[in-house]
Amino acid sequence: MNPGDIDRVIEMAWEDRTPFEAIKFQFELSEAEVIALMRKELKSSSFKLWRKRVNSGISSKHAKKRSEDITRFRCSRQKSIANNKISKR
Repeated sequence: MNPGDIDRVIEMAWEDRTPFEAIKFQFELSEAEVIALMRKELKSSSFKLWRKRVNSGISSKHAKKRSEDITRFRCSRQKSIANNKISKR
């Protein structure tokens, strides 16, 4: 994967609305592969924080666990993303 793809996967993994299934569809990475990538690319403390967040139940990282009210994976106010930066509103 190129650095831009890695950045985008990390960004998608941090977003609560983006399920692992969306990452699998776009980048063909399983949940285990995303976890391995996050472990490799993030600082140890950041990885632990992310894992705690994903496992806490607050996150909706699995499509089957999501509320049926959530029909999209991005905030309605979010514009296009380029190089890991959200464009100005």
